[in-house]
Amino acid sequence: MPEAVLFDLDGTLADTAPDLGGALNQLLLEQGRAPLSMEQLRPHVSSGARGMIGAGLGMTLGTRLFEGMAEHLDDLEKQGIPWGIVTNKSQRFAIPLMEGLGLRQRSLCIVCGDSAQRSKPHAHPMQLASAVIGIAATDCIYVGDDERDVISGRAVGMKTVIAAWGYLGDGKPPAAWGADAIAASPHDILGIATANR
Repeated sequence: MPEAVLFDLDGTLADTAPDLGGALNQLLLEQGRAPLSMEQLRPHVSSGARGMIGAGLGMTLGTRLFEGMAEHLDDLEKQGIPWGIVTNKSQRFAIPLMEGLGLRQRSLCIVCGDSAQRSKPHAHPMQLASAVIGIAATDCIYVGDDERDVISGRAVGMKTVIAAWGYLGDGKPPAAWGADAIAASPHDILGIATANR
């Protein structure tokens, strides 16, 4: 079993597309432009939609955990496997989001794009997360929905798993990213991690 599991936030742990897409659509409407559907927005959320939600937009929270993720986090905790977050999202957005989901105190670390010296795909966020949780990077797995997640995790020797339920973008196919495995759902992560160690 892995000693720890680290997750990307947007598109892996939580479905933030409703919030991010809602913010963009509100801006589009204010400019007299037609809003975009979630199907149009979802592939782009993971690759550069950081900071779209700000104070004062008057939006209700739309972010929720992906189906099966709450149970997966419970399973990790029952087995004594700590978990944490490594995201490129800024602290001012990530911390309140984790609090709103009731996960801030449960997460062993929340490494953000502005808490590391450099953001993913650089290795530093993973090095920082490993140092914060006190577990060697080679004993962790990292789960993400973007090629930069795979690059960052592999740079420090973490096993990497692609979240097939995530946003995945519209570039190179996930099978070509060089991850150790692709998980169809959160329920598959531990089995994959165990098989690949």
